[in-house]
Amino acid sequence: MGIEEIRTGVAGHGVVALVRGRAASPTVALRADMDALPIVEKTGLPFASRNPGVMHACGHDAHTAMLLGAARILAEIRPQLPGTVKLIFQPAEESPPVGGAGGARQMVKENVLGDPAVAAIFALHVNPDLPTGKVGCRAGAIMAAADHFRITVTGKQSHGAMPWLGVDPIVTAAEIILAAQTISSRGIDARKPVVVSIGVIHSGTAWNIIPAEAVMEGTIRTHEEAVRRQVLAQLDRIAKHTALAHGAAAEVVFTSYGPPTKNDPALLGRMKSTLIGVAGAANVVELEPFMGSEDFAEYAQRVPGCFIFLGVRNEAIGAVHPLHTPQMVIDEAALPLGARLLATLALDFLANEVSRPSPPAG
Repeated sequence: MGIEEIRTGVAGHGVVALVRGRAASPTVALRADMDALPIVEKTGLPFASRNPGVMHACGHDAHTAMLLGAARILAEIRPQLPGTVKLIFQPAEESPPVGGAGGARQMVKENVLGDPAVAAIFALHVNPDLPTGKVGCRAGAIMAAADHFRITVTGKQSHGAMPWLGVDPIVTAAEIILAAQTISSRGIDARKPVVVSIGVIHSGTAWNIIPAEAVMEGTIRTHEEAVRRQVLAQLDRIAKHTALAHGAAAEVVFTSYGPPTKNDPALLGRMKSTLIGVAGAANVVELEPFMGSEDFAEYAQRVPGCFIFLGVRNEAIGAVHPLHTPQMVIDEAALPLGARLLATLALDFLANEVSRPSPPAG
């Protein structure tokens, strides 16, 4: 494409490139994530994953393709760019590799928002709930904070025929799971969105042995920091005291995936005309907040950011399945729209930034 300033190996497998226009600054960033998920693909597509148990079930292959398309457009109009566009291809949005670092947090640590300093950042994410041609966004929180938790319940092993000689961690874990559901229904203001879900539970080695330990893992999703702290404290208390009531013990470990993804209201207000100009006024819609999470929040905490959803739903071709499912496919007719939208957001932001009056001295 004629783009020569390319840095590889960022945050593991990340790639960062610069498209410099007729002026060195300002700089705007466009970001695409490019990892997959541990899912067995069942789409039947000719380009389906050749790696068993690995699938682009969240559309990250489409995100990368659209940013590459935008890169080509921007390279061709380089003389018209009143600044610099930084292209960020980010690995490990779903989760960092085991024992390693990755994702937006690591890219920030490796100065992806600096040298040159980024004034704003944009990203697109496919949305199989929106019809192809639609573009969705909202000011403020659009996606939730995510916390991972791991609860280890320790009891006392015994023969399955003589449970009174042991302390059953499976029964204890079941009580903790049920009690945890009262956090959102009884422990938090009902006007505040909260999700507490258990996704993994492991225990036991044989059908006739009460094991010594049970391990659960799950996720907490919230939109406000105060609510997040409250939920974490309540789950910790419920797990430990429920275990104690059964004569067992519980250890709770929390790991933060990331904060809520928030769109800068002023930036979105400035760029709304770009969304309308590319997609059409009838196709730009305001979305309700999602309880899913995105580490794009790591960038948007540091510089003004906008996270925009692109419709890829088309019943006629079977593009109707949710993200993170084995049948998830997109309507590829959305890809040119996404590439054009990314390129135009960058161009319009730079032009708008250059034309803005300077703040008064002093």
